[in-house]
Amino acid sequence: MLCLAPNGCIMPEMGQIVATAKQFLRYRIVAFIGFLALAGAVETRAQVDDICGEFGYMATLDAPRLTAPYVYGRVRVVGSPPAGKVPKVAVTYSNRSQSPERITLGRSGNYCFRLTNRSDGMLVVDVDGVEVARRQVASFGPPQVREDFEVSVGDGSNAERTGVISSKYLYPRNERTAPFYKQAAEAEAAKDLAAATKALEAVVREDAKDFVGWGLLAGVLLERKMLSEADAAVRRSLELKVEYAPAWLTAGRIRSAQKQYAAAIEIFKHAATLEPKNARVHQLLGEAYLLAKQGTLGAEALNKAIELDPLGMAELHLQLAHLYQLAKAPALAAAEYKKFLAKIPDHPDKAKFEKFIKDNP
Repeated sequence: MLCLAPNGCIMPEMGQIVATAKQFLRYRIVAFIGFLALAGAVETRAQVDDICGEFGYMATLDAPRLTAPYVYGRVRVVGSPPAGKVPKVAVTYSNRSQSPERITLGRSGNYCFRLTNRSDGMLVVDVDGVEVARRQVASFGPPQVREDFEVSVGDGSNAERTGVISSKYLYPRNERTAPFYKQAAEAEAAKDLAAATKALEAVVREDAKDFVGWGLLAGVLLERKMLSEADAAVRRSLELKVEYAPAWLTAGRIRSAQKQYAAAIEIFKHAATLEPKNARVHQLLGEAYLLAKQGTLGAEALNKAIELDPLGMAELHLQLAHLYQLAKAPALAAAEYKKFLAKIPDHPDKAKFEKFIKDNP
């Protein structure tokens, strides 16, 4: 039995937890996020010109030495959606220093954003107004960053491929809630969490059975530190769809915020049975173990997250290095710093990490 309530286990009215869902919606989305390393200047120039040229940018003319920042890539849609419905796929880029930009994809599946600065940013992919993937774009690294995504619609038969992050349940949208979802996405991209809350409250007011809307509302409320309100929203989401893994992640994060680490661990362990290939699940599980002072189990979970998403979870090498330093194991810490620099060679603290590696062979 899993503990979701602050003072005990999950409320009886929320139903019996099951490790594996018995039924899946006909319309499934599997978002596979693949970060492509730049293999060389010539290939990079061809890639960025081919894709960004579709949007009126010619990067090699704009920046002969590839110094102007661009984030670009391709979203590939595979599978057959139910009833022949063509999904609407969009990509949004935002950072703290420029207004959010959103591109609704055409047949090519290409997107390209020309950045006015190199602040840390965020790419979000949504299908029919529902977020299916997001990835941070760091302010360091090569100026042209390519991020490719694969979105599978249909029965989700390829959901068990290594590295796949599964979003198994897409709640059917209606015309009344669609504009509120759009407002929520735009508000969140602009860091206006109050406006995002208002929009998502409108979603669930229009359609009280929308478990995705309740789950998103819980996440925004959690970001606003409104823990009791977030708890109520995530409970409602799980009442409607008890195997909805994103809501379980939010539930676990609420417990962590309340410093109920044992409950958070059990929730994240349950989420891992629902989404075993989701690196984020294992990251949160590992961090909960560390907060509960269970370092060995925490390191095991963090390493699993790295295994599933080596580049996307590269920062976890730094967490492991810090853990090993606290455990008085400098050689192991040095090994983690070395692994991190192999993936992120242009990190601002590179010199500091290299010195630590040299001092602790």
